[in-house]
Amino acid sequence: MNKLDRRLKVTDYEADYALWCAEQGALLREGRFDALDRENLAEEIESLERSERYEIDSRLKVLPVHLLKWRFQPKARSGSWKASIREQRQPIARLLRDSPSLKQYPAEILAAEYELAMPNAADETGLPEEIFPPECPFTIEQVLDQDWLPEAAGQE
Repeated sequence: MNKLDRRLKVTDYEADYALWCAEQGALLREGRFDALDRENLAEEIESLERSERYEIDSRLKVLPVHLLKWRFQPKARSGSWKASIREQRQPIARLLRDSPSLKQYPAEILAAEYELAMPNAADETGLPEEIFPPECPFTIEQVLDQDWLPEAAGQE
């Protein structure tokens, strides 16, 4: 895949990241393990897992905001709100499908992400933060269910 001239000195990680990546890929394919920048390569691989977790964190901070808005402002519901909820759920589903080892991670962080989401929901709705349940009123299964939407507050 990467056809680079391997006779040249390997590019420094800090000097040109894109070229470094291409060279490291070529070295791996060629089996030239002695020439690999093992320390930086290991860090890059480890960062891939962290970035998947961060993606889930980020989306699970946004999803409860939208679900709270849906539940507490039923008269303002719109197709764009529903689309925003779906836009957060679909990438999480894809990540969990591609990395099954992360399947339990959303359940582990939902409570913490909900805590961060409540002030944002208050800001976006103009409602006082105290109106929202102090603990996440949604299960992780509901939050991630592509078709589930909460009932209006008081109608559960």
